[in-house]
Amino acid sequence: MQQRAAALGVTLPAPPEEPTTCCGRGCNGCVWDGFYDAAGYWWEEAGWRLEDA
Repeated sequence: MQQRAAALGVTLPAPPEEPTTCCGRGCNGCVWDGFYDAAGYWWEEAGWRLEDA
């Protein structure tokens, strides 16, 4: 997605960083749940920006 944006001259926000604090116990409300939500939003936003280019 970022390579395609660069080729089109479209600026994308930085994707979310992967969490580093997961304990691996499968907690309810795990940091990975938030990461996946943020990554999904980033992907959608990037797609919209590329559609408009």
